[in-house]
Amino acid sequence: MTLRIALKDGEKVVLNGAVLRSVGRTELLVESKAALLRGREIMSPEDAVTPAQQLYFHTMMAYIDPERRELHQRGVVDCLGQVARLLASPDANRLAMSFAGHAAGMQYYRALTDCRQLIAQEKEVLAAVDVPALAIAEPVTAAAA
Repeated sequence: MTLRIALKDGEKVVLNGAVLRSVGRTELLVESKAALLRGREIMSPEDAVTPAQQLYFHTMMAYIDPERRELHQRGVVDCLGQVARLLASPDANRLAMSFAGHAAGMQYYRALTDCRQLIAQEKEVLAAVDVPALAIAEPVTAAAA
């Protein structure tokens, strides 16, 4: 199955761990299985300041950094526990279970989709209790990045 990706001028994409930047409007056809993230799906370690964002970051790294996947998988497990404690609603539990199934099956792109929904729920919870994100999450270490 061929995947067609249209990129705007200067847009980044990560393809099998390599960062590519388009020059001008570019169209790519991906004709084989590949780990691919568009620029808007990429999170920097500095942006991963809440448990759900850190879960996303570690999952993203497990997806695009197979050489250190085991390290990132440990981060995923640690962060998933924090997210589960913070988000205790039935909907969040359903999403966490879906995420865990995708991550365990190494379907990281699908796990990232679940994680984006967890981030949205976490944002609502944190806004309702007025807790600064930095007060509840340890920063992602350089070793994990």
